[in-house]
Amino acid sequence: MATHDHNKDDAVYYVPTNGWYPVFVAAAIFLSLAGVGHWLNLIKAGQPANRGMLYVGVAMLAIVLFKWFTKVIAENHAGMLNPQVNRSFVWGMSWFIFSEVMFFLAFFGALFYARNFAVPWIGGEGAKGITGEYLWPNFSPTWPVLHNPDPTRFPNPSESMASRGISHWGSFLPFWNTVILLSSSVTVHFAHTAVKESKRRLIQFWLFVTVALGVMFLLLQGYEYHHAYTELGLTLGSGIYGSTFFILTGFHGFHVTLGAFILLMQFFRSLRGHFKPNDQFGLEAASWYWHFVDVVWVCLFIFVYVL
Repeated sequence: MATHDHNKDDAVYYVPTNGWYPVFVAAAIFLSLAGVGHWLNLIKAGQPANRGMLYVGVAMLAIVLFKWFTKVIAENHAGMLNPQVNRSFVWGMSWFIFSEVMFFLAFFGALFYARNFAVPWIGGEGAKGITGEYLWPNFSPTWPVLHNPDPTRFPNPSESMASRGISHWGSFLPFWNTVILLSSSVTVHFAHTAVKESKRRLIQFWLFVTVALGVMFLLLQGYEYHHAYTELGLTLGSGIYGSTFFILTGFHGFHVTLGAFILLMQFFRSLRGHFKPNDQFGLEAASWYWHFVDVVWVCLFIFVYVL
């Protein structure tokens, strides 16, 4: 744990003692991703699903993050953090969210390239479409791609997840997930406002509601995935549409899970009397991240489900 010399200027930066938290986080993420890959390979091979490695990785990540957050919180309450470190927290969270923006921009770019270039070329359009026209003359370059050029390798889904129009949004699950996430963005803002006004009960209430809405979103997304796999034939192996759909929405779901975990930590902190109007960056950073997750979902809803 970091040490603090009260004789030093609080504007001077200090370096905490060495810790193994980053190593364990990296190991947990490795196990989680390896577990997902192993699970998907078993499904493709028609073997019984084994998600043990995935569960171990997720549990390890949750435990390590909990311990890491607890350490930083303890340092803050012990008076070991100074204004320079707080500024580093602000910049660190800002760059982290920026890196996440670039992460999702890469996948949105892949979706744009597939829809506007690769699929038309395979369908014979443009100067680069000659090869596609020769190899797959019967392929229709429409999006969503429900009829793949080679269905023997990439089975055709029976239906897409695209919206059938605003008039059908009342029964359109992604629309209600959008309502849920946007509502959670409002509730987390109310929680942040309650901190500034020192309203302890309201902080706890709005944080609880936000976490509950996040969990509700994840449950509905899980139901949507089950419906796509079992009833629509839309899988990761069903061509470019299936792979882009699940990669984009799946990574977003992972970020919602992480954001809900961070907000849950803030809820537990509020129960213990943490947060003051001039000392609440943990909750503020969590709200930044949650707003970012909501904005990404709005973009997903527009570009994946509507357009």
